[in-house]
Amino acid sequence: MLEQHFRQKIIFLAAFVSLCACLQIFKDDFIYWRESLLGEFWRLWTAHWVHVGWTHYFLNILAFICLPFIFPRVNIWHFSAILLILSPLISLSFYFFLPNIEAYAGLSGVLHGAYVAVACMHLQYKRERGFAALVLFLILAKLVWENTIGNSGTAQLIGSPVLVEAHLLGVIWGVILAVIYIVTNYFRDS
Repeated sequence: MLEQHFRQKIIFLAAFVSLCACLQIFKDDFIYWRESLLGEFWRLWTAHWVHVGWTHYFLNILAFICLPFIFPRVNIWHFSAILLILSPLISLSFYFFLPNIEAYAGLSGVLHGAYVAVACMHLQYKRERGFAALVLFLILAKLVWENTIGNSGTAQLIGSPVLVEAHLLGVIWGVILAVIYIVTNYFRDS
């Protein structure tokens, strides 16, 4: 059973990494463009699955690949749902609440949300609680750092400004999804 779960994680990760790499080849057709977002609805998702360049792609994919392994209870179906739900939530948040954002590409907002959602869910388990709390603290510290001191080093590395609003929106939506999941499970199990 454990080997099958590990194999499912590998297959899921390989499929998603491959999909993102394929989309990256034609990234201009998939990034968030405010002016065409609602007419080209796929951009609600794909904007988060393409990147400004290959360095940006590899950095985000590395963080993505780590998530299912550092949190052992991650269910691939739940993780898939998080990815499919967070992407349009962040895109629509850009569209309705941050109209000055005209273009965006990158998985980092979704990654912040996914890490927060999974860490919040792991707070329920005594053995994982300390690590989950540490991850949440580090993400909070990163958000404070980005919004006060900045992250010019990352911007230089990826060759584009970092949209810290995506990180913040990802965290907000990640917490909301985690709370919905925890409350739903509580009432379902009662």
